[in-house]
Amino acid sequence: MNAMQSREIALGELENKTWDVVIIGGGITGAGILRESVRRGLNAVLVEQEDFSWGTSSRSTKMVHGGMRYLKQGNIGLTRESVIERENLIREIPGLVEDRTFIMPYYKGNVLQRLMLQTGLVVYNLLSGKWRKNRCSLSDMAKRAPLVKSNDLKGGFLINDAVTDDSRLVLRVLHEALKQGARAINYCKAETLLKNEHATCGVRVRDTVSGNDYNIQAKLVINATGAWADTLRQQIRKKNNKHIRPLRGSHIILSAKRLPLFDNISLMHPEDGRPVITLTWEGRILMGTTDIDHQDGLSTEASISKKEVKYLLDALNFQFPEAKITEKDVISTMAGIRPVIDTGKTDPSKESRDHVIWLEDGLLTVTGGKLTTFRVIALDTLDKAQKILGNLPDLKQMQNVFDEKVDWNTNHFRHLPDNSVKRLFGRYGNRAKELIGLSSDQNLQTIPDTETLWAEIEWAATNEMVVHLDDLMLRRTRIGLLLENGGTEYLPKIRQLCQKILGWTDQTWEEEENRYLNIWKNHYSLPN
Repeated sequence: MNAMQSREIALGELENKTWDVVIIGGGITGAGILRESVRRGLNAVLVEQEDFSWGTSSRSTKMVHGGMRYLKQGNIGLTRESVIERENLIREIPGLVEDRTFIMPYYKGNVLQRLMLQTGLVVYNLLSGKWRKNRCSLSDMAKRAPLVKSNDLKGGFLINDAVTDDSRLVLRVLHEALKQGARAINYCKAETLLKNEHATCGVRVRDTVSGNDYNIQAKLVINATGAWADTLRQQIRKKNNKHIRPLRGSHIILSAKRLPLFDNISLMHPEDGRPVITLTWEGRILMGTTDIDHQDGLSTEASISKKEVKYLLDALNFQFPEAKITEKDVISTMAGIRPVIDTGKTDPSKESRDHVIWLEDGLLTVTGGKLTTFRVIALDTLDKAQKILGNLPDLKQMQNVFDEKVDWNTNHFRHLPDNSVKRLFGRYGNRAKELIGLSSDQNLQTIPDTETLWAEIEWAATNEMVVHLDDLMLRRTRIGLLLENGGTEYLPKIRQLCQKILGWTDQTWEEEENRYLNIWKNHYSLPN
């Protein structure tokens, strides 16, 4: 059975089962709720109008961070929560969530700001339960960050956080739920809430691949659509006065040869003092993010603007003046929409990033929050859901997200480098054994200029509900972000690997290729 056949079976069950929970939204929040629902014995299904992680959860800054910025806002509780979850994920899924050090250079002057940051780092370390060095001398800076602006440089602060592949994290959490009997379907759009005389009792969805409609009856509908949450909320009778403020965060991706970094760099933008990050990711340099009101509407895919490109390049050239980075050095771009609650603040960056949950006429909406705390958000959501579902077990007991014990002893796979084995087990869990075992030696080679194996392309096409080519290039793998021109030069080989598996005719492949290249040009390259 291939992945598309599995998808068809899941669609066939939608109207033939009594569901406890239907979750709308296939980002990290929805995936986390699905995982925590099924482990408590709930009959749960998730539907996503686009692809899994298509929205914000594939376009983040790739950080599983402890919320250092929230200390400045006085939100110690959110910082502590984030730090604990970060450490749990580093422990549970090495190879997917990796501990990283960020250097924040500091310069002559601003003594009070330095003292505040140093105090914050002490608190940060205490909350994580790990005492780490938090200062970098001027001589160490010359070794670890030789490209940073040296005029008036006094040293650096060391901040420990973690980095992930956000889209693969969503898929890993979804797989954990599917193993226990949950269902998840991409390209299945929630159209209309179903209601009885009392409240919401389900949702009518449309499979956008076939055009078929399905009525899903459920005890509870959970709206986990992030920035799109208000769209469903408009269909219910009771409306509170709080609404989503969509904020756009955009990034640029560069070659590590053009900007070679030994350590990740955190810096303050010279224009507005906002923190921006330059980090190594998948063999590339990822730089971001902006934080502006998204004025373009939510019906089309988000894209970086010319103004945002300039903003990010200005920060790079301020911090790394000798590198002289220009638009010609940008391999790709990436823009996502953050859902935050609109409180009317003039500065978008000052809006709270904490999550909120509303129960309105039987529709349970959860939005806001951070990638790092997806498990906490899921448990808080299910706690609220008890008003409709009744008592649920172990909501206050912190359990591992992943039940399986991963055995990634690299001695079993001597033909692959240790770091590749660890990376595969982080992304695929124990399925990595099957991925490696079924692959030819040729397909266990990396795609040039990436850390991705050819075998991962074939595996995703076979096992991971790939509906469109952009699913494969931008989310199952990230090679569309990592390679020049979206990896166009490798499409013939990818076609050779995947066309038969996906069951696509020559005409379908050409249509999918045109679709992908159009998406990449309009939303993942520099703006015209």
